[in-house]
Amino acid sequence: MRPFLLIFLMPFLTSKTAFSQKNYVLKSPDGNMSVNISCGNTLGYSITRKQNEIIAFSPIGMEMENDQLGGGDIPGKTLEQKTARYNSLTLKFGKRYDVVFRLYNEGFAYRFLTHLKDSVKVINETATFNVRPDAAAVLQETDNYTTWEGVYTKSDAVESIAVGKRATTPALFAYQDGTKVIVAESDLFDYPGMYVKKEKAGFVGEWAQLPSLTVPGSWGNFVSVVKQRFPFIAKTSGERSYPWRIAIIATDDKQLLTNRLVTELATPSKIKDTQWIKPGKAAWEWWHDALLPGAPIPSGMDNRNTALYNYYVDFAAKYKLEYLMVDAGWSNNYDLTQVNPKNDIKAVIANAKSKNVGVFLWCVATTLLKNLDKNLDFVQSLGAAGLKVDFIDRDDQEAIKWFEIIAKAAAKRKLMINFHGCSKPTGLEKTYPNIVNYEAVRGAESDKWDYTINPDLQLLTPFIRMLAGPFDYTPGAMRNKTKETFKPIDQGLPSGQGTRCHELAMYVIYRQPLAMLSDSPSAYMKEDTVMRYLSAVPTVYDEEKVLSAKLGEEVVMAKRKGKTWYVGGMGNWNEHQVNVDFSFLPPGHFQAEIYSDAPNANTDASAYSYKTITVNPKTVLPLNMAKGGGFVIVIHP
Repeated sequence: MRPFLLIFLMPFLTSKTAFSQKNYVLKSPDGNMSVNISCGNTLGYSITRKQNEIIAFSPIGMEMENDQLGGGDIPGKTLEQKTARYNSLTLKFGKRYDVVFRLYNEGFAYRFLTHLKDSVKVINETATFNVRPDAAAVLQETDNYTTWEGVYTKSDAVESIAVGKRATTPALFAYQDGTKVIVAESDLFDYPGMYVKKEKAGFVGEWAQLPSLTVPGSWGNFVSVVKQRFPFIAKTSGERSYPWRIAIIATDDKQLLTNRLVTELATPSKIKDTQWIKPGKAAWEWWHDALLPGAPIPSGMDNRNTALYNYYVDFAAKYKLEYLMVDAGWSNNYDLTQVNPKNDIKAVIANAKSKNVGVFLWCVATTLLKNLDKNLDFVQSLGAAGLKVDFIDRDDQEAIKWFEIIAKAAAKRKLMINFHGCSKPTGLEKTYPNIVNYEAVRGAESDKWDYTINPDLQLLTPFIRMLAGPFDYTPGAMRNKTKETFKPIDQGLPSGQGTRCHELAMYVIYRQPLAMLSDSPSAYMKEDTVMRYLSAVPTVYDEEKVLSAKLGEEVVMAKRKGKTWYVGGMGNWNEHQVNVDFSFLPPGHFQAEIYSDAPNANTDASAYSYKTITVNPKTVLPLNMAKGGGFVIVIHP
């Protein structure tokens, strides 16, 4: 009888499953894009734009220790919302969980919200991004969970990428018609950061498991290194929202440079009074080994003392730089309160304050966290403006908690934070705006030891990494080299790859609310014309427009602060000619200061031309960018 019953019931179960499957369609506000959401045996989505499939059906879900979200459930209620920015659909699965879907004109996002009792263990999450197999990819590949400072690898087709290959997010995929898909995440709290891993049909999210054993190790023996992990990715509250999973979609490369979905989806500011948070530029000694050729005092890393830092303070004050960044060496790496006796840091900070210069101090994350309140109280007692917190080097759940813990505690003491050796931002700088920058980029420091930081890479970064949020690239090299003449210099005065104007343009194009002037004051003070620009260029803007853009090749952006416009242009290792169209200007006539590559910049990368002309909204200005070249234009009313 038992076999007969099984055979008899199977058609009934199959019929019920098919009957229970529900489908929903979500349209973008402009009507050009649609998301098809299917739930039943499998919860998932697919995305089309003007009848073209962007992402094929992609399952989503969460595996809890004693529960499975996203499979075999049919929503009891649905909620729809329409705004000028997005259309949303919320599927409510009883009292256990909800899934919120949002579709913008520029991308798609979804997140899980759970209403479970007590704490839960998240064994794993399913986040699938089934881009088409013919899509090209630009990925920062990684074989660990500790680095966001790698180079980008280009693949002509997703189907050629080896199964199991892992990459950081944001991750970019490109179709032959010019459509780009960038996988990212936002609003990451108390949960590990997302990577993407290649599977046969596309890519799936992957997360580091929660550490069960960590030890000091790696560089300096002060990095928290994971030795063992639990068999789950998070232990967290049962009542909570999970991070947004995002597919940014652009049909024009220009759209990538101004996309702010990651920031927009983040939790609003938890700091009521933000008047004390000030963006700005900083003098910084580490990149150029504190060398001050021609200065009236001894310099170099062995002479980082009170006199040397007061010299940097005077330089910052003279050129109206808002900050001085004091890097490693002012205190003991393992005890923040043990100050180097050669450097009266409290006196340096007091001197700087008297000249309207704030001071940031470097520290190791694990050292800071040993006694967070005591250490932050000490830094506050010194009068510092903020901390550069370095060597986090992880983004598992435990490490992600550190970001918020540090930012929250620092905000109580009106201290700003610049995270280094860290994972990419996911909007936390919106929630805690005292976070003024992150690293999480292969930046100018690599010019000291390899050839990777070159104009080709610099023309990928703003199209991919910058979508996550700001980054501390640390530009400003004044010894500018061509591809043929560049050599890494670890100890001494390093050089930058690309032209002088290419380097200057980074201050316009790159998002960096706290921006370094990484080279020696001695080099800057020889260049009055350059310093007039570097003194004035803002680090945050009121308006931005992209004039031209091509992934990995060229970028031209115009940004406004008050009534002054700044235009920056950058190219890869190829030469470029661009026509700068000034139609973004309001009616009237304006004075334009133009810094452009000199005719001989292909052989002397430091060579540049400077001139002023009168422009109006009808002006179109042709400019040549040398190999690894660039330009900047400052437009005054």
